[in-house]
Amino acid sequence: MSDRVIDVKGIMAAIPHRYPFLLLDRVVELRPDDSCIGIKNVTINEAFFQGHFPSDPVMPGVLIVEAMAQTSAVLVVETLGAESRGKLVYFMSIEGAKFRRPVGPGDQLKLYVKKAQRRMSVWKFSGEATVDGKVVAEATFSAMIRDR
Repeated sequence: MSDRVIDVKGIMAAIPHRYPFLLLDRVVELRPDDSCIGIKNVTINEAFFQGHFPSDPVMPGVLIVEAMAQTSAVLVVETLGAESRGKLVYFMSIEGAKFRRPVGPGDQLKLYVKKAQRRMSVWKFSGEATVDGKVVAEATFSAMIRDR
């Protein structure tokens, strides 16, 4: 188990996402080749709240799944180490996505991802997002690591 915290600078070194699409603020736990826990602090300043929905701001479910995927991409890069240099992690599929509760400004998403399997360059994960210990979303998804 690793209790190593990865701050936003370390995340940006691992994955290419940038504002407004970087949806991961911190990694608070990482077990290479197994699991990762990330944090997304949701604020009213998020660009998507301008249109989703101005009078009742709700974080789009697909962006919650994207935040889980970004957390898993950090896990892949940290697991592979030097082997991941010059490569990107590409989203391939989403299965069984369920959205249980709305997420809004002031919420802190805790993003749990666990590697389900790895076959060559394809990784499959199960993910769960919580706010205050309550599940807000879950999904199974896969990604491929390949050259840029």
